[in-house]
Amino acid sequence: MNNTKTIRVAIIEDEKPAARLMNGLISSLRPLWEINMLPGNIVDAVNWFNTHEHPDIIFLDIHLSDGNSFLFIEQAKPKSMIIFTTAYDEYAVRAFTVNSIDYLLKPIHRERLEEAIIKYETLILSSKRQNEHEEILEVLRSLTHPEKKYRSRFLINGAEKSYTLQVEDVALFYVEHGITYAISYSGEEHLLDFTLDKLSEQLDPDQFFRTNRQTIVNIKAVVRIEPYFQNRIAVHIRPEFKEKILVSREKASAFKLWLNY
Repeated sequence: MNNTKTIRVAIIEDEKPAARLMNGLISSLRPLWEINMLPGNIVDAVNWFNTHEHPDIIFLDIHLSDGNSFLFIEQAKPKSMIIFTTAYDEYAVRAFTVNSIDYLLKPIHRERLEEAIIKYETLILSSKRQNEHEEILEVLRSLTHPEKKYRSRFLINGAEKSYTLQVEDVALFYVEHGITYAISYSGEEHLLDFTLDKLSEQLDPDQFFRTNRQTIVNIKAVVRIEPYFQNRIAVHIRPEFKEKILVSREKASAFKLWLNY
């Protein structure tokens, strides 16, 4: 890809041989890119980001020597796009890969690295880059604050009686004609006096994701995902929902990250 500006890269990896390998591979694939190998720990990497202009892209090891990389992101608040490196199961990693953020399985292979680089180069042509990046950071922020207390149940007011519905028993929240419903794993529908916006504030983001304006899904209900038109993701849940659940291109990165955390 022809660029008018030099792409600046940071490699944050706690294993020096792995960092040197990544440096060599990137240099061979994109010799004009400017590469910095940073310390593979949160403290020093954050200090570097506080005193330097942020690079265009970070190759970031998920597990650093003093904690996970999400803590680094929370503290450094990088303006860069991120490609994670990880030793996670290959099937899971590749299943959730989308254009805006990628995962490279160790040991890193040249062909797979080039795929990720091309995805990055494609992404930076999109005017929606900032929205996607903010969506990712929002998920990361929520995932790194487990101490926050979230709603655990609802009081459902029926025609003849009231009863409680446990949040953990809800597979899906959805809105239809301005009315909010909760679908339990048994397939029962429960009427709620909440908007999805309010539910998004009260539900544990480790367990629930706002896929679009109409639906919020429980991670335990997700059976599989698959690509859909215009870089969207189709989500299949159990019990099956009467409508197709789609994740927009802007939210796809954050959704995949949420599934794989």
